[in-house]
Amino acid sequence: METFEIEKKDLVRQAQTLKDGGHRFVTLTCLETDPDHLEIIYHFDKDLEISHYRMRTAKNETVPSLSPVFFAAFLVENEIIDQFGITFENLVLDFGGTLYLDDNDDISTTPFCKYGVKRQEKNNQ
Repeated sequence: METFEIEKKDLVRQAQTLKDGGHRFVTLTCLETDPDHLEIIYHFDKDLEISHYRMRTAKNETVPSLSPVFFAAFLVENEIIDQFGITFENLVLDFGGTLYLDDNDDISTTPFCKYGVKRQEKNNQ
């Protein structure tokens, strides 16, 4: 298992190189490192060997999408949009921040995943 630092400008090119070399995209992880910055870790597999590429970014910066190279990345990139509010450039399928949650007032922020669902009491009728 290896972890590499990667710059935004190199991300898509490196993903294409990995794909051409037989790697598969596993998932990506996003961490809030402070109120203004995120760390995104991309996970790839080839022959049961996992490699990780770590990229640091400011929350207000646009991040290149891997979905043009690995289509399946669109799902977790949309999750990260929902949970962290960042923007992915060239996202193949963009749910506009509503992959899981509709835009309504019954949603409150929680420290763990940024969004939580407000429970409503059931009527006994």
